[in-house]
Amino acid sequence: MSLYRHFILFKPYGYLSQFTYNLKRNKKLLGELYDFPEFTMAIGRLDEDSEGLLLLTTDGMMSEIVRSKKVEKEYYVQVDGLITEEAIEQLKNGVEIGFKGLRYTTLRCEAHIVQNAPDFPLRGKKIRDERHGPTSWLSVTVTEGKFRQVRKMTAAVGFPTLRLVRVRVGNVALGDLQPGEVKEVEGFDV
Repeated sequence: MSLYRHFILFKPYGYLSQFTYNLKRNKKLLGELYDFPEFTMAIGRLDEDSEGLLLLTTDGMMSEIVRSKKVEKEYYVQVDGLITEEAIEQLKNGVEIGFKGLRYTTLRCEAHIVQNAPDFPLRGKKIRDERHGPTSWLSVTVTEGKFRQVRKMTAAVGFPTLRLVRVRVGNVALGDLQPGEVKEVEGFDV
């Protein structure tokens, strides 16, 4: 039996990727989803508006390994409008975004159009309806994770993000987990 415990979670929309929040506004936190052991930490973050695969552990070294630039993080992104191959090429080659008040050019990444919309569970908050124009899905795989990076990347090429779902971290996939569902695992094969 390992000294440490590891979990995978489908983080629902509207939750913070943390266990405590000391500012005045009430926020939904990970501890409301499952009875995690003491010292559990989220590895990396998904912002409040993002959903999908979140790895949690009681092992600080595992957290460092997973957050390294060697481990790919794949996102399915629903964007406003019908994304073009030109925009996909720009994403692949790196785009300029703002980060901590400075301009930053993202590293090269993998990106492609997802032809058939993924079959994710409906989100609690409606995204919008078709009367506002078409939307499209793409896959973006990065090895870095600046604050709201994927959202900033799609906006930089003219296609603002409407929904963002992380589907893979290294070799760990979201699979058929449902929003809010937690599964304890032996470890992470990243």
